[in-house]
Amino acid sequence: MAVLLTLAAAAATVAVLMTGTAVLARRTDRLAVVDVTWGVGFVVVAAVMIVVGASLADDTSTWRSALLLALVAVWGGRLAWHVRSRAHGLLGPGEKPPEDPRYAELMEGRPFSYAVTRVFLTQGVAMFLVSTPVAVAMALPVAGGAEGGWGWWVVGLGVVVWLVGIVFEAVGDAQLAAYKAIPKPERPLVMDRGLWAWTRHPNYFGDACVWWGLWLVGGLASGWVVGLATLVAPVAMTCFLLFATGARLLEREMMRRPGYPAYAARTSMFVPRPPRRA
Repeated sequence: MAVLLTLAAAAATVAVLMTGTAVLARRTDRLAVVDVTWGVGFVVVAAVMIVVGASLADDTSTWRSALLLALVAVWGGRLAWHVRSRAHGLLGPGEKPPEDPRYAELMEGRPFSYAVTRVFLTQGVAMFLVSTPVAVAMALPVAGGAEGGWGWWVVGLGVVVWLVGIVFEAVGDAQLAAYKAIPKPERPLVMDRGLWAWTRHPNYFGDACVWWGLWLVGGLASGWVVGLATLVAPVAMTCFLLFATGARLLEREMMRRPGYPAYAARTSMFVPRPPRRA
């Protein structure tokens, strides 16, 4: 019952968040505001679930719940801040930046109703699925109990995987920002230095690592059965990053740019590996 209550709270929170985001996107004519909700939304969902689960969890679970909320907050807050410029209409007056190319291509010649199902409903379902390990952890104890059970080793491993993901995201974004700061006439055709020499999407790879880490902390650390039941969360996030509004969609636009096909031929799209020789 406790798990069902936290899952219901998560579903209701996601529904409210995505409905409000759809209304805002309609008013501002910018679908990219959903990217800000994507980061902030997970933090809000985790905060609601920790309140719902507070009266249901034992001391061990409460400690882990606080850890999960902190990990989600760091990830979501960093992501929302990084993409904040996409939330035109929330940041005050100024020149309106162009729509994100992914959404511009997706919506070309289509009515806004298409975005309701293709963007907001899809991301809402994904947000709920990905949040399930965090939801169940708010109401369940760590496997093995408080006396150093095996579940706590899984929690530690999850934090390490989460940290790898955050580093890939933050360092990748910083390297890309430095590249974009170079005057265009002096800038190389493509960013192929640092982490970007090992993977074409270090930020998406980092995202995936973050949520595999959170699944370890919240799902698998609650027991093998719970781990298997919530495995859909990191799998869904990885697929979303690769095939929905992530890497594959961005690649369609990037492949039209000079130098990018050659860069793609020598560099892994997702999982980092040494670049192939030209």
